[in-house]
Amino acid sequence: MAAGLGLASRPGGRKWKRAYQAERDARADEQAELEAARARVAELEAARSAAPAAAVVEPPVAAAPVTTTETLDLTRDDLSLIRGIGAAGQRRLNEEGIYRYSDITGLTPAEEAELEKRLGADDGYIEQEQWREQAALLESGQIDQHRATFG
Repeated sequence: MAAGLGLASRPGGRKWKRAYQAERDARADEQAELEAARARVAELEAARSAAPAAAVVEPPVAAAPVTTTETLDLTRDDLSLIRGIGAAGQRRLNEEGIYRYSDITGLTPAEEAELEKRLGADDGYIEQEQWREQAALLESGQIDQHRATFG
């Protein structure tokens, strides 16, 4: 307190007082705006909870029926769990069309070699890191076994 009083009583103290009052007033304005915003949020949340549930919009019917009998599986496995892949490697594999553990376990040696070239990996890297074995364990749900062996 003494330091603040000392600054106020020094030459130029009026400037300090004016600056202090301006800052105090600005903070009061900000506080009022914050309270108004909080009140608006509360009002919107109350209106949302009181409103009836929105109607479900049906997707448009396709113009032509799909003629394939094969079901498209859009789920992806977490390939980053495989040692030697990681998050960046998973993105690269996804760019190459590899999304599932079964995509890795089903690689032929020729496909494996071609994939290594496209990824810029050393020859034999996939075999060295045992991607197929890791993918097989993860695909079968043996996560603890995978961690114990490859973690």
